[in-house]
Amino acid sequence: MSRTSHSVARRKRVKKILKLAKGYWGERRKRYKRAKETVKRALVYAYRDRKVRKRNFRRLWILRINAKAREFGINYRDFISGLRKSNIELSRDILAQLAIEEPETFERLTEVAKGALSKKDNS
Repeated sequence: MSRTSHSVARRKRVKKILKLAKGYWGERRKRYKRAKETVKRALVYAYRDRKVRKRNFRRLWILRINAKAREFGINYRDFISGLRKSNIELSRDILAQLAIEEPETFERLTEVAKGALSKKDNS
């Protein structure tokens, strides 16, 4: 009985990996075994870092909001707490954008947050 080499399927699999390895250096681009190892690792990093990117952006937004809020005499924790108490639901992304691009609007938001905190303290 003759043996089959699965040539079509194998060639397709190899081409797919080598295409993903385009741009790598030396053996990592040209040899299937090395390319397969490198591509596998790269895909793991890509999956992981899509999650990490979200974390990093949230940290950046919080830093920007805190810095701008402190300019107006309130810290980040109290600012967010005051906004929640006054039923203003804005994402940190939007708040960070407002802090940079529209300082007057952000200042009004800090005044609202301060007002909401002082009402709760007096009650």
